[in-house]
Amino acid sequence: MKLLSYIARGRSRVGILDGEDILRLDAPDIMSLIKAGSRAAPKGERDALAEVRIGPPLRPGKILAIGRNYVEHARELNNEVPSEPLVFAIMPSAVIGDGDQIEWEGDLTSQVDWEGELAVIIGKTARRVSREDALDYVFGYTVANDVSARDLQTRDKQWTRAKGLDTFCPIGPCIVTADEIADPQDLTIMTTVNGVEKQNGSTANMIFTVRLLIEFLSRAFTLNPGDMILTGTPSGVGKAADPPQFLGDSDVVSVAIAGIGKLTNRCRVL
Repeated sequence: MKLLSYIARGRSRVGILDGEDILRLDAPDIMSLIKAGSRAAPKGERDALAEVRIGPPLRPGKILAIGRNYVEHARELNNEVPSEPLVFAIMPSAVIGDGDQIEWEGDLTSQVDWEGELAVIIGKTARRVSREDALDYVFGYTVANDVSARDLQTRDKQWTRAKGLDTFCPIGPCIVTADEIADPQDLTIMTTVNGVEKQNGSTANMIFTVRLLIEFLSRAFTLNPGDMILTGTPSGVGKAADPPQFLGDSDVVSVAIAGIGKLTNRCRVL
């Protein structure tokens, strides 16, 4: 099922996407569903999708992200292909939802880039999980845009500011539960800017699979219900273009993943 967090008539709600309607669930938020194993009774009431405001599907406890997880992306930026996952963290305060604005101060960064990614939502506590059992710990999947300030990334020599500025982690519009994704390594990812295709890749080309990432990360950190893993981006980022291309005021960036949905955000330079 496709789970949504949304606001209807001034109230925050949770529901299941059903065509052009949302079937309301008797739950305060999606985090409570994750902790309950997605068990929640439908309330029998519906809201029209066109009449609600979609919010971020959840507020992750922690966000762990993987750099250079596609060979062609590593090569397009003249980086070495990593021999093990390159892990960094993103601030939960960076999370926004579908339709929200990506915002940044023009005197702070002028090289804002896109990175369409598959995001994995952890469903139950995971510590030292085997690769074989790893997908049993997944609640579901969503679409993410790992927005990146390339000038800060270069200047800081590490990625905390560049990847973690407020509004730099759009996710959504929904979470698709794991039972609907037969193979997370068989999904297409497409990113467009103002309707022009920039990225068109497949999770089949990940260097480190979702199974391997959960195994690797759970050896270092306890993964809790509602934690999120960003699995890396395919080639086609703006920095690698000739000449480089970056997001600007009023640009519209969309990331679509087959079977999950399309995440769209407009940019605003402050």
